[in-house]
Amino acid sequence: MVGYDPQAQVPALTSQDAALAGSGAGMITRALVSPFDVIKIRFQLQIEHVSSLRREGRYWGLFQAYRRIHTEEGLFAFWKGHIPAQLLSMCFGAVQFASFECLTEMVHEMTSYDSQTAGAHFVCGGFSACFATVVCQPLDTLRTRFAAQGEPKVYRNLRHAVSTMCRSEGVLTFYRGLSPTLVAVFPYAGLQFFSYNVFKKLLDPPPKVANSGGNLRNLVCGSGAGMISKTITYPFDLFKKRLQVGGFEEARVHFGQVRRYRGLVDCVIQIAKEEGIRGFFKGLSPSLLKAALSTGLTFFWYEFILDAMRNLKEKQKANLFTKDSQER
Repeated sequence: MVGYDPQAQVPALTSQDAALAGSGAGMITRALVSPFDVIKIRFQLQIEHVSSLRREGRYWGLFQAYRRIHTEEGLFAFWKGHIPAQLLSMCFGAVQFASFECLTEMVHEMTSYDSQTAGAHFVCGGFSACFATVVCQPLDTLRTRFAAQGEPKVYRNLRHAVSTMCRSEGVLTFYRGLSPTLVAVFPYAGLQFFSYNVFKKLLDPPPKVANSGGNLRNLVCGSGAGMISKTITYPFDLFKKRLQVGGFEEARVHFGQVRRYRGLVDCVIQIAKEEGIRGFFKGLSPSLLKAALSTGLTFFWYEFILDAMRNLKEKQKANLFTKDSQER
């Protein structure tokens, strides 16, 4: 179980352990789910309807989008922006899980609440994601720009993108879309940790039954938590993506129509007026697939890496004890 547990039979985690496990989980998961992320971003940024019944835009379905991107841009297009995306995932995972473990420990030590309740996990999960978002937002903006550009490329590499954006748009451009991100990330991450906590308690075997299949349960619980939280908070993710590509319109022209938004409220109003309520959920299908995979794999790898680290420490401790006994 993630989060500080005063009744755990194993030694408590350090912040460094949680950061390392969170970083590793983010790195592995990002490499596996990147294609879904690229397709999701393309859907989110398309003004025209994403529908096989009304084929107005460049993309109108999940498999059609995959075939078109693969044909026009090659297989590696599904890993566009992978370097900033990997940096983002590793940084976000490290900050989020380390701060989550610290916050749940603070709840136990400084309040009368149980740190292992779903409610405590919702609040701590939300705040930990907000901390991680503020730290990692520039990397998220870079990742979005790389995934959104077609051919010919506007940015040759990460260094070129950073220098070009700083020179032409200013440093604050890296924090475009931060407000809808923070509004969305608190309930999104909170619901992830909340749902994961609930599912784990529902699916965990009774105390006297052998705890087999724990890794598979972690994957299933994480996948369910990811789909629930993504569906509820999805529109804010779309608003964030639209705002992040502001000032980047020249690279988007051949994808279809482009729009300029003056801020979050203007973005919401324009989308509702031109695209309807369904416009708020463009790209939801690949996003749900990605959310199920990414959240499930993140919790799976996080707990897997922590278990491996605990086993390694116990083995080292046992070896040290054996060595001391032999010397005596």
